[in-house]
Amino acid sequence: MSGAGERADDEGDEELRWLDEQEKAAWTGLISLVLLLPGKLESPLRQEHDLTLFEYLVLSHLSEAPKRTLRMGELAFLASGSLSRLSNVIKRCERRGWVVRMPDPADGRYTLAELTDPGFDVVRLAAPTHLRSVRRTVLDSLNATDQKALVRIAQKLSIIPDDFG
Repeated sequence: MSGAGERADDEGDEELRWLDEQEKAAWTGLISLVLLLPGKLESPLRQEHDLTLFEYLVLSHLSEAPKRTLRMGELAFLASGSLSRLSNVIKRCERRGWVVRMPDPADGRYTLAELTDPGFDVVRLAAPTHLRSVRRTVLDSLNATDQKALVRIAQKLSIIPDDFG
């Protein structure tokens, strides 16, 4: 609702501020991106490589890591998922022979995920599909100023770290 007036919020004394037209347009645009964009990026990966977007992101981050290995917590952060979601995906990837898990030799309280050679092959084959989709769906419509603005907005919303981009 973007109601014209303000009234007391049920949560206490704080005044409820309804969205004005600009705020409503910004919110509607953002939530549309959040809800629709993942499906548009995932569809080609599913069709051509039988991968979800999250699976691809997990494998891709491992492929870029030193020794193709990351702690599970760090991998969950990089792939923007919960540790439990990541654990389920890693189990499926292990069954496919793409990833192995092991205790971190530096600190046994942590678990490492390591991308295998067959897993690296999957990423290598799926990367062009993902790149074409990212360019077609997102980047080709934005100029450099728009791209910088998108990074700045994501940083302000604490979606990506300040040292990114």
